[in-house]
Amino acid sequence: MHIHILGICGTFMGGIAVLAKQAGHRVTGCDANVYPPMSTQLEAQGIELIEGFSPEQTKLNPDIYVIGNVVSRGNPLMEEILNQGLPYISGPQWLAENVLQGKWVLAVAGTHGKTTTSSMLAWILEYAGLAPGFLIGGVPENFGVSARLPQVPPLMVRQAHHEREQENSVRPELVEGSPFFVIEADEYDTAFFDKRSKFVHYRPRTAILNNLEFDHADIFDDLAAIEKQFHHLVRTVPQQGLVVSNLQDSLERVIAKGCWSNLEYFGVAESAKKSGWQVQNVDAQGRFDVYFRKENESLGERQGNVSWDLLGEHNRMNAVACIAAARHVGVAPCIAIEALGEFKNVKRRMEIKGVLNNITVYDDFAHHPTAIETTLAGLRAKLDADSRDARIIAVLEPRSNTMKLGVMKAALPASLKQADLVFCYGANLGWDAAEALQSIAHKSHAFDDLEKLVQAIANNAKSGDHILVMSNGGFGGVHQKIMDALKN
Repeated sequence: MHIHILGICGTFMGGIAVLAKQAGHRVTGCDANVYPPMSTQLEAQGIELIEGFSPEQTKLNPDIYVIGNVVSRGNPLMEEILNQGLPYISGPQWLAENVLQGKWVLAVAGTHGKTTTSSMLAWILEYAGLAPGFLIGGVPENFGVSARLPQVPPLMVRQAHHEREQENSVRPELVEGSPFFVIEADEYDTAFFDKRSKFVHYRPRTAILNNLEFDHADIFDDLAAIEKQFHHLVRTVPQQGLVVSNLQDSLERVIAKGCWSNLEYFGVAESAKKSGWQVQNVDAQGRFDVYFRKENESLGERQGNVSWDLLGEHNRMNAVACIAAARHVGVAPCIAIEALGEFKNVKRRMEIKGVLNNITVYDDFAHHPTAIETTLAGLRAKLDADSRDARIIAVLEPRSNTMKLGVMKAALPASLKQADLVFCYGANLGWDAAEALQSIAHKSHAFDDLEKLVQAIANNAKSGDHILVMSNGGFGGVHQKIMDALKN
């Protein structure tokens, strides 16, 4: 089958393309303003990319068009598809019907941390020998790709070889691949013709609810509207399934609307008595103990100690959520803890791009004020633990639809409190970045010109600084521009 994907370079649709290619389909796609790592990943997979949305692409005559939610009415190719009455489907629906059907789906939902948590969970299952399929909104370093179909687990392979030797035949269930699929479950809408959240298509057996805040102001009126969508997800988890939920007011309201599945909470020890999974004894290097307390027990039982390089409380919460979810599919917590010790994180999550003149440049996907704050806090804690009297220079592009609308601009100054200097790229905003950052004007600078922004950063940087670049887009290749300027 020939599949043509509109909006192929988005992290989700790029993953769809990879899965379809692995399944043996011919895959082509189109998009605008492409940038790595997705564009390079697709090219490496042998997927043909077309720049733009020209109506002439209908001459490719694919069997079906898979439509990303970046495509809206008025898109010239989409209008031609509609005019000709050609077959089309949304990405989430195609995934549900062609990949997830019959699988044990483990879905990770939440305003923040979906990509990192999904990557952790997929790695834990991989480490345990379960060979899961996955679709993640980023590129996990442990895998090198953002998506793959379920693989044949090593134990199945060995058993299949044994049976081939013994009986000259193989049971089908031993070669059809792992039953598990990990997916980053996004609450953003499905497509212009399906305004439900993507995750209602996935029907998970195991669901992580990481956290919930107001976001996506372009499609949700308020927090209550998002909570309603999250409850739609909870409604799809079967009775024998498991919901793993953070102890947070907004998620408590979601659960209070009704939960018909097994339920386990996670949080720090002080959170609440009903917390099942807890983080305790965090040391200066970020290592911590994991405890699990069964219902009606006064004390929890220590499961082990996570020793890793990741920063921040948010990642510790991600970790215990993954341990709980993995336990649901039969992975012992001690094995999950071992796996986390070898977790390598995700591209664009505190990824070090280079060190020049003793100045470290990082790339991070943070764009919501809460994510900005937790990312900065994690880096500050790391530097303090290493006894480094170092400055953090925050470089920010408020690029998401919510940030462009200005809904979160009032929260920006507080989110940047751990930064010593702040440089904000304010081009194409509907609000004035300098004005929004007025309360921290003593340490902030706003620019509409990218080259001037880069030069100002280079002029202010000094040996020992840590430059943290935060954006959910390509940011005009600013990371390399900064490093080039530092060389000079």
